[in-house]
Amino acid sequence: MKAPTRLGLYGLVLVAVFAVAGFTANAAIPEETVQSWSEDTEDNAHNEDEDAVDTAGLEGHTAALDLGIAQDGYQLTAVIAPTDTSTEGSLSLTITGPNGNPVTDFQLEHEKELHLITVRADGQHFRHVHPEMNDDGAWTVPWQWDAAGSYRIFADFVPADAGEGLTLSTSVQVGGAYDPAPATEPVTTTTVDGFDVSVEGDLTAGAASPLTMTITRAGEPVTELEPYLGAFGHLVALRDGDLAYLHVHPHGDEPQAGQTSGPEIVFEATAPTEGRYLLYLDFQVDGELHTAPLVIDTTTSSGESDARLSDGGGSDQESGTNGEHQEGEGHDR
Repeated sequence: MKAPTRLGLYGLVLVAVFAVAGFTANAAIPEETVQSWSEDTEDNAHNEDEDAVDTAGLEGHTAALDLGIAQDGYQLTAVIAPTDTSTEGSLSLTITGPNGNPVTDFQLEHEKELHLITVRADGQHFRHVHPEMNDDGAWTVPWQWDAAGSYRIFADFVPADAGEGLTLSTSVQVGGAYDPAPATEPVTTTTVDGFDVSVEGDLTAGAASPLTMTITRAGEPVTELEPYLGAFGHLVALRDGDLAYLHVHPHGDEPQAGQTSGPEIVFEATAPTEGRYLLYLDFQVDGELHTAPLVIDTTTSSGESDARLSDGGGSDQESGTNGEHQEGEGHDR
């Protein structure tokens, strides 16, 4: 057989093989999952140089970190969760170290060894929980999703060998009818469980910005705020759109047992870029935990709002996220 003929036949065989492989892949893996992988890969490839922030001169604040499934040899593995809203099960994960083995030795960070945060891509259905770890290093918490959609999972921890905090992140898909409800405007006052919560302050990109949370009930100031995770309040801030993660804690010394405070909690945060940020305030009164969602935009030097990043915010596309841990005075990681 002549060489051109052999090459032609060989090409036809390759076409047939790839066609069968493609059919098999599509049969085993939903198209939306493949698309999600493609988007994540593209986002991670372009995220390294995007949204970089010059943090020189911002004492007490670290530069933005690229949040992904792995960092400094530590990796988020074996993430298992229910696949739809009708299933009651568990959410579990394992952190492996630079040697590839599960990490079982962690330092306490705000009274817990691991903080697990989940939120849907549109900023809805936020949860902050604390799983339990077994002897094999697997963290597990009972779990049922409230609604369908694409969710971002953040694992916040301090490995004993590293001595500094890390946050790893990944996404999970929850099947069902997806009804997105992204933030369309700032929300500086909200009501949760009978408490009225408001935020005041100008959030300026690239600068340390004080934010004051005020909690009232029936028009009266709430002065019975109890310590929660070593503070009188715990605030998580996420950038609208790509869910870039900022971990913020209030000013002041760590409260003592039995001490109460309120109605104000002052936080200090640094937004990595201009745009819209989703705030989630956890506070405790009478032994019950409450979470208040708020939305604020960064401001320019003149105090005007700038929410350019909110264009398209809340879509089900998630880019690689930048993470930044930030503390107020008197709190260490």
